[in-house]
Amino acid sequence: MTIPHPINQAVIAQALHDLRNGQLRRCKTMGFADEDLAVLKEPSLTSILANARVPWCTVQVNRGVLHKILGQVKDATQEIADIDRLLRLGGSTDMVSALYGLSHQEIALRRSILGLPKRKGRHHVLSEAQDIQLWERWHPRFKARKISVSDDRALLDLALDLAEELSLPASVIWASVKSWIDQGLV
Repeated sequence: MTIPHPINQAVIAQALHDLRNGQLRRCKTMGFADEDLAVLKEPSLTSILANARVPWCTVQVNRGVLHKILGQVKDATQEIADIDRLLRLGGSTDMVSALYGLSHQEIALRRSILGLPKRKGRHHVLSEAQDIQLWERWHPRFKARKISVSDDRALLDLALDLAEELSLPASVIWASVKSWIDQGLV
């Protein structure tokens, strides 16, 4: 018994699907000419092509697109880790929504998945001593990392590092940093 080549079967199946759905251009993009598409209207000829043991078509991998797709997966995984870190370190719902575009319901679900308690009200405001301590740690690192005031991602990374270090809520540190920037102190 002869075994048909799987690529032939896949290409025929896709071409027939596209033809049934009026996607003639997709068939032509795959390499079919008008006379080839006319052959596909004949079930007996289509069967011969689909069951051929010898591949009559080739597959070519578009490595640029392949790597872009794989990069998107990596980026999405990193974004999930960043959101989880932000929530664990006391990021507010408004902060997460503004930075990552998540709805309040999505943020509540993330908090629940992470086992974080439901937030009630706002975080406290820094005392003057805490504000000074935060400035003294934040400003030199801000300068050393050469962060632009418009680079929210880099500003957030620094704010989260300081939230871990100082055991302060990320939303409080973020509010202070944004206030300093708005006041032109950096």
